[in-house]
Amino acid sequence: MTEEPRSEMELMLSGYGLTTAEMFYRMPDHPSVLNTFVWQDYDLAPDHPRLFRFIEYWGEEIEGPLHSVRFCHRKLIAPGEWRHVTGEFRVH
Repeated sequence: MTEEPRSEMELMLSGYGLTTAEMFYRMPDHPSVLNTFVWQDYDLAPDHPRLFRFIEYWGEEIEGPLHSVRFCHRKLIAPGEWRHVTGEFRVH
């Protein structure tokens, strides 16, 4: 198994994008009441392994059953937006 990059910049350069999920779940003591939880992490589209791993964790460990999940994914750095700069010019 390969080790994942550590910094946010390395993640973005490796193809990760920011995934935000809004989870609607039923309150354990009041099943007719829906509450929301917002989850955000860097993840790989289109498979979203981190998001689905968190949803599996929720189903196994959290008492409030999920009603629905809405999510969006945005790559913050696209390939055409990144350039390697080898020099710098200063203007006084």
